[in-house]
Amino acid sequence: MRKRVFVVHGWGFNSNMNWYNWLKEQLERKNFEVKILEMPNTEEPKIKEWVNFLSKSVGKSDKNTYFIGHSIGCQTIMRYLQKINSKIGGAFFVAGWFNLINLEDKEVEKIAEPWLKTKINFTKVKNNINKLTVVLSDNDPYNCLEENTRIFKEKLNAKVIIEKNKGHFTSQDGGKNLEFGLKQFF
Repeated sequence: MRKRVFVVHGWGFNSNMNWYNWLKEQLERKNFEVKILEMPNTEEPKIKEWVNFLSKSVGKSDKNTYFIGHSIGCQTIMRYLQKINSKIGGAFFVAGWFNLINLEDKEVEKIAEPWLKTKINFTKVKNNINKLTVVLSDNDPYNCLEENTRIFKEKLNAKVIIEKNKGHFTSQDGGKNLEFGLKQFF
């Protein structure tokens, strides 16, 4: 059976931005079926709406199902994983987080608040995932690097790779090259 990969973009992004299409090409060369999802209401993402959209897009998940998330996409994937009762092949998170800093204004803080305060069932997520690799940058303007690294390692047994000077892994940050992390994951 062919392995399926679902890419969940970040807040305020769309399927044609950043490194998503580059990644799709890389994985399709390895015979993966790749879908870059176009998440709804991307300027004001809501947990229930994003998790439901992901769930409907995936259908039935199994050991041949993989997820790649960027920023809030990682949160979406974890919240999806805590709701299912099947083990997936793995997940690859880019600029994932549990806590954030330097949010632009009160409006952005209000949008982020449910994502930051609604608890994640780490035990359920960990039990439903075979392998988790997380790539973070040492100069991400939003990521609480030490705290988020610790949580990913301790709570989810993730392999964490810290890249230098990749910002939030957007096109503006030069965050297109994820080759190192991908080689270790796939």
